[in-house]
Amino acid sequence: MATPLAEKIKSLIAAHGPISVTDYFALCLADPEHGYYRTRHPFGRDGDFVTAPEVSQLFGEMLGIFMINTWQRHGEPQDVRIVEIGPGRGTMMADMLRVISRAAPALYETATVHLVETSALLKLTQMETLSSHGEKVSWHESFDGVPEGFTLLAANELFDAIPIRQFVKTPNGFRERMVGLDENDDFYFTLGVATLDPTMLPQGISEPADGEIFEVAPARQSVMLTICERLIQSHGTALIIDYGHMVSNFGDTLQAVRAHEYDPPLAHPGLADLTSHVDFENLARTALAAGVHLNGCMHQGDFLVGLGIEQRAAALGRDKDEKTQGEIIDAVHRLAGAGNGYMGELFKVLAVSMPSVQLLPFKAKH
Repeated sequence: MATPLAEKIKSLIAAHGPISVTDYFALCLADPEHGYYRTRHPFGRDGDFVTAPEVSQLFGEMLGIFMINTWQRHGEPQDVRIVEIGPGRGTMMADMLRVISRAAPALYETATVHLVETSALLKLTQMETLSSHGEKVSWHESFDGVPEGFTLLAANELFDAIPIRQFVKTPNGFRERMVGLDENDDFYFTLGVATLDPTMLPQGISEPADGEIFEVAPARQSVMLTICERLIQSHGTALIIDYGHMVSNFGDTLQAVRAHEYDPPLAHPGLADLTSHVDFENLARTALAAGVHLNGCMHQGDFLVGLGIEQRAAALGRDKDEKTQGEIIDAVHRLAGAGNGYMGELFKVLAVSMPSVQLLPFKAKH
């Protein structure tokens, strides 16, 4: 099935030759006319995937608790910017703010809330979700638009949707992976002329076989640097949550999801969500090089349990019927459970701060 975007990309390739994976990825998600995020509501049961805040209110509540603890560790500054980049439907921010307004009114009352969102469709949904917070909330097309000031920032499943470049090992070194057209006018992966600087490869790992893929993400590093620069300038903490790996390695993690099923990445451009795993080691190195304090990186499950999700779930389930209690237990298991397929292990949580503060539930560095 050729999508309208597929036709557009095919004519681009026919005119100019194969395009890089990073260009293909960017067109699929952000083409102004047919891009996935420009044309649809990707979240929830009717969408193509379910994010942690959609699983249970417990997720955003734990993040709210994290932000309160963090604010206290920073000395309870006034006039805080509570920022979320890529806020989905606004569910996570609504859950965070509910906890913050109840448990830390002094933070809530002087804070302003800033959502960085490029989709007009999602912005409308967020406005509805957050309407009870009135004038406190404002929207920005880019992070640069968020006013200066002490910043508490959250980004859940932001980095996985920022395009990557892929390089393939050949007998003559690494060459960039491209998307071209075969003799049947179908998309296929091919090789381009760009090569990879060997210093970018993970050190201390045995030489990969021909055909192995290495992913680099300059666009992700650039977003990470922008966040770090803001923390250096205005102080605060950024919390980044995504699925990915804590150690840089070889492997192809480009994936498409359509109606909750995996879809071949080249099958339905514009109709499927395209993502790839986040290299947290690389993000951590980028942050350290920028000069901010790395609080740590841990599994989402350990992070949520460390913040008290089990106790909160028990309180939430008290006096509820069995079905509701069962749903709460299931939600905790999905969010924090270890083992195959559970978010608790697949997802990682990275925190960086300026100036250096010790944050729960990250372990102190000795």
